[in-house]
Amino acid sequence: MSDNPILVTGATGKTGAQVVGDLLDRGLRVRAMVHREDDRSAWLSKQGAEIVTGDLLDLDAVAHALDDVRRAYFVYPILPGLVEATTIFAQTGAESGLEVVVNMSQTPARREAASKAARQHWLGERVFDWAPVGAVHLRPTFFAEWLPINWQFIDGSGVLRLPFGDGRHAPIAAADQARVISTILTDPADHIGRSYSLFGPVELNHHEIAEIMSETLGIPVRYEPITTEAYADTLRKAGSPEHLIQHLESVAIDYRNGLLAGTDDVIEKITGKRPQTVEQYVRTNRDLFFGAGPEHD
Repeated sequence: MSDNPILVTGATGKTGAQVVGDLLDRGLRVRAMVHREDDRSAWLSKQGAEIVTGDLLDLDAVAHALDDVRRAYFVYPILPGLVEATTIFAQTGAESGLEVVVNMSQTPARREAASKAARQHWLGERVFDWAPVGAVHLRPTFFAEWLPINWQFIDGSGVLRLPFGDGRHAPIAAADQARVISTILTDPADHIGRSYSLFGPVELNHHEIAEIMSETLGIPVRYEPITTEAYADTLRKAGSPEHLIQHLESVAIDYRNGLLAGTDDVIEKITGKRPQTVEQYVRTNRDLFFGAGPEHD
């Protein structure tokens, strides 16, 4: 096994931080790339990670982060610049001898996507495929972490106001994705050149999700379908950037058309462990649901 450090970008994010922890638990050297040093990066450093700061749109910063790296995890937020960041990462990786990159894409990524971000993810996949580095693309459905972010806790009850109609998906937790990423980075040979769709274990609509949340939290929880326009208005009032809003409006339509539906056993086959159910995620993260969401008491 190589003694070179493994680079984890987005290292203070929900998935990235757990990838760092998983790799350190395996006894591997980890270099964590963060935008700035803060309490989160200090915690990673305390666990044993090497911290580097920089922006994925900064050619020199990325080249520095990739120095002596042979394996890396690449993730970019839903912001403009993904294709440029991917190109910078692929080019500097080629210069430094990067052998494999695990690339966080998304289920709606395709040439004909109405979402600008989803189309950029598709283009980013192609850039890594063309580069002289082995690429593994991950295409997750909606994260379970969307549930505490997108619900409202008001007067002792919870409500999910989302533009997903009666569409279905199998929510996947960041911790399960992190296990997939760390497993591949530990032993990538059988995964290079593959694209994996990542799903949770049970496909549900949001009425069913709300019912599970209600039973697990012990409070009333309901799902209220809204229009994409109403959802966009809520996001604008919360200060979300237009790039993100355009993406979520478009993906909501994809969702209602079944594009994010499905489930499989990919996570269990790769990691040897089944992913969390919604009930398990909510129970484990119970505190996130009280005082969470865009409106709360």
